[in-house]
Amino acid sequence: MSDIKSPSRYTITAALPYTNGPIHIGHLAGVYVPADIYARYLRSIGKDVAFVCGSDEHGVAISMKAKKEGVTPKDIIDKYHAIIKQSFMDFGITFDNYSRTSAPVHHKTASDFFTTLYKKGDFIEETTAQLYDEEAQQFLADRFVIGTCPKCGNEEAYGDQCENCGSSLNATDLINPKSTITGTVPTTKETKHWFLPLDRYEDFLKDWILKGHKDDWKPNVYGQCKSWIDGGLEPRAVTRDLDWGIPVPVEGGEGKVLYVWFDAPIGYISSTKEWAAREGKDWEPYWKDKDTKLVHFIGKDNIVFHCIIFPSMLKAEGSYILPENVPANEFLNLEGNKLSTSKNWAVWLHEYLVDFPEMQDSLRYTLTANAPETKDNDFTWKDFQARNNNELVAILGNFINRVVVLTNKYYDGKIPATGSLTDVDAETLEQLSKYPEIISTSIERYRFREAGQELMNLARLGNKYLADEEPWKVIKTDEERVKTIMNVALQIAAGLAVLSEPFLPFTSNKLKNILNLSSSGTERSRSLNWNDVSNKEALLKPEHQINKGELLFRKIEDAEIQTQLDKLEATKKANENENKQVMPQKDTITFDDFSKLDMRVGTIIEAEKMAKAKKLLVLKVDTGLDVRTIVSGIAESFKPEEIVGKKVTVLVNLAPRALRGVDSEGMILMTENADGKLVFVNPDEDGVGNGEGIN
Repeated sequence: MSDIKSPSRYTITAALPYTNGPIHIGHLAGVYVPADIYARYLRSIGKDVAFVCGSDEHGVAISMKAKKEGVTPKDIIDKYHAIIKQSFMDFGITFDNYSRTSAPVHHKTASDFFTTLYKKGDFIEETTAQLYDEEAQQFLADRFVIGTCPKCGNEEAYGDQCENCGSSLNATDLINPKSTITGTVPTTKETKHWFLPLDRYEDFLKDWILKGHKDDWKPNVYGQCKSWIDGGLEPRAVTRDLDWGIPVPVEGGEGKVLYVWFDAPIGYISSTKEWAAREGKDWEPYWKDKDTKLVHFIGKDNIVFHCIIFPSMLKAEGSYILPENVPANEFLNLEGNKLSTSKNWAVWLHEYLVDFPEMQDSLRYTLTANAPETKDNDFTWKDFQARNNNELVAILGNFINRVVVLTNKYYDGKIPATGSLTDVDAETLEQLSKYPEIISTSIERYRFREAGQELMNLARLGNKYLADEEPWKVIKTDEERVKTIMNVALQIAAGLAVLSEPFLPFTSNKLKNILNLSSSGTERSRSLNWNDVSNKEALLKPEHQINKGELLFRKIEDAEIQTQLDKLEATKKANENENKQVMPQKDTITFDDFSKLDMRVGTIIEAEKMAKAKKLLVLKVDTGLDVRTIVSGIAESFKPEEIVGKKVTVLVNLAPRALRGVDSEGMILMTENADGKLVFVNPDEDGVGNGEGIN
């Protein structure tokens, strides 16, 4: 458990996204939305926060993308860094600094970190046999090797990890390895590298994680760490034979770079340095003061690097604090299938923002409500529509709309004063005052799904209160009572404006504008903070003027959802076609063999289904030589009436063959299109008559 009772400051890191593609909903649900909720919440209660991130621009993924597209790695990182950074800004992710690992401050920070450990003698220097591609004349980094996993038999395991069983591997562990660059079988060649001896840190990790964080780390994180530690740790390479990355800054490091998983987490430190320099702050307390709480937000595939390798690096350096928590999430799937950047099976953030303008909070809410906090979860477009229409529109939006419309209708937008409170009024206000602590407790335990639902429960409280008290009816008989009802409802609305900010920041701003809570200055119109919802007697005072209402959310129509489903279906078909096996070439024949084939243009003049045969049509074909019967297995692709009059290519000198008692005297030439549908191999040109030979 943490020894920090009340941290002086918080350093929050979010996993550095690879700049080999844009951001998708899996990244958002796993890392960036929960991290942003946490950072926004801490700021709202007055905490000192440094929330940092940046683009991870080194490593094999970038090199692979560049080779595939025929461009330089710099072309790739510049393109995707710009897309990613802008997407985060447009989506409302409030990084205090978003940097990039190609920045000079990062190169210097990472080089200095390596040099410090090198001078202290913390590395092991070894010459080992590594896989080498003779054709490409280069050593193969882990992701440039693919082969069979020795643990589960997956034939598409990478040299560093099997994505099927999750095992961490070395490239030399793979069975039947192949280079992804040339497809050739690699050889082995000796090369020198530096290793971080993780086995030296086993006792430290057992004490720090297995004893110290047994009760406060998520079970999935703790369990994975325990499995690694119990299995015995081995030295881990911190350098690679690559030409893209941070050069190894010591003698003998020529042609080598820092391994991306040594370099990338140091990006959190360099991003903090960049932020501090811009803001005129000292960066060191955010990384070296024991009264700072460090929290890493990551996906489950990065647990080992953030819980074992990076802490061992920090421990070896000696002057840094360790993370207090690493609340890693599981994976988010899409419509029942695993998200895949390479297969385009994703909902890309920058595309979503175009397709659903001004609807950032609808996606934030759905991803929070369905966050994969304890197990893999599935995003579906139908669920997204239902969450938006049935919860945001029908519960939260409906409550606010009724309150604002009635206040403007009855009181010209001025908050009415309360009379005497009934027990229901007092109990409702008491429940409102408890919500900040309820939501805080969930957030501080990293239960963001739970916290988001508690926010919606507050909106439900408001809806129930209005439905039970019925001010639109009571106004006819007791105007004074309605003033109290509306005052209570308006206090709930103000509470929602404040407490929704971490989850629904764009909606919170809209609601604050409607309630005239955005400006500073007078006591009546100054902004409220989180604790005011519990501590203030009234969030909105009598005579405070609110503005005209606007809809917080709009309904999402079925047609919009169908468009997204159609887009995914097109992606699925494209993937199927790409993966479709082309029939291998048959045995080579001579020209004399080919010349024996007599192919003619013909026309189908009759067609009927063969009795008791699902696939067969009986055709009468005018070949120009004669009219003959041909039995063809195309009944599942064509109706008989569709093909009468169709010009076709016929192999006319095929020996007759009896099919279900009918002699078939030839063969119609067919192929399949990209969708797997049978297609006639046609002579389409005008003026080509029946009987014409095909040469």
